[in-house]
Amino acid sequence: MATSTSSKLNKAVKQQYMDLPQGDKVQAMYIWIDGTGEGLRCKTRTLNCEPKSVEDLPEWNFDGSSTYQSEGSNSDMFLIPAAMFRDPFRRDPNKLVLCEVLKYNRKPSETNLRYSCKQIMRMVENHHPWFGMEQEYTILGTDGHPFGWPSNGFPGPQGPYYCGVGADKAYGRDVVESHYRACMYAGVQICGTNAEVMPAQWEFQVGPCEGINMGDHLWIARFILHRVCEDFGVVVSFDPKPISGNWNGAGCHTNFSTKEMREDGGLKVIEESIERLAKRHMYHIRAYDPKGGLDNARRLTGCHETSSIDEFSAGVANRGASIRIPRLVGQEKKGYFEDRRPSANCDPYIVTEALVRTCVLKEDVGEPTDYSK
Repeated sequence: MATSTSSKLNKAVKQQYMDLPQGDKVQAMYIWIDGTGEGLRCKTRTLNCEPKSVEDLPEWNFDGSSTYQSEGSNSDMFLIPAAMFRDPFRRDPNKLVLCEVLKYNRKPSETNLRYSCKQIMRMVENHHPWFGMEQEYTILGTDGHPFGWPSNGFPGPQGPYYCGVGADKAYGRDVVESHYRACMYAGVQICGTNAEVMPAQWEFQVGPCEGINMGDHLWIARFILHRVCEDFGVVVSFDPKPISGNWNGAGCHTNFSTKEMREDGGLKVIEESIERLAKRHMYHIRAYDPKGGLDNARRLTGCHETSSIDEFSAGVANRGASIRIPRLVGQEKKGYFEDRRPSANCDPYIVTEALVRTCVLKEDVGEPTDYSK
């Protein structure tokens, strides 16, 4: 199995240095989404004291021409701290800092989807929108081959791997356990994990989170996963269909509810929301992967526990539908619904924003409404 050369460096030697006292200084790792809308970048600065809130963190900048975000002739981009977490790699008092990116004119960069999401969530804060996102991913070697798969062929067909136990069924559990504990240390609202249907494919769940916090916590959980995989010398892929053929793809199923849905009789509100989602199917498909639906077209085929990308469907306990109402929700007549369409590489900010626009703000046109006018 191809692993990175750096993973073979002596970690015990590194730990000698990591155990050195750092005085009153604090390392803050600034993290942002690059111009691809999928990649994460990071760099570290020293602070003179431990920040107690985001407001204590200074703005910073970076070279956007090296991250697909600007031209070299005008390359400075601004990093605006948006959310702060404990650093599970350097440990307390050090921090992970999720940032928004602004262009030279202080307007949000094209892939800063948090900016708009934040405005929309403020408009509906009285509805208390809750989200839970189920992030599927695949562990690969540095050669792009799924971790643990035979070098010249395929493992046995799907069936024994989902929630499986044993060296012949669970590939890469060390990564999963390390990521889980690191997220808990960081303060990420991680709530579970399991092996998925395809071998070397796993899932973790984040939530429930209210409003903008959903996107913040999922992006940091992704960053931590990339870093954990880096230490193990493997690669995490969020590609929605990493292996073609008779193998499950990778999604980011999104559970959604409002205060009204969670109260007695909330099923009626859920059903009304599903009717609005049906009328706006293609708007959501365009929002649910970074390439406007092209990535998801490889996954949403109507097979392998997915709905068809061209048709909207809904049902109770139906994992082949666009929208699934959990059986318990149908029985209790209140709760939440699951949108199974978002791809594994979706941006959680635009997914959660799209759900709020359609279900709470009741937009019914093909494009999102501009509320700034």
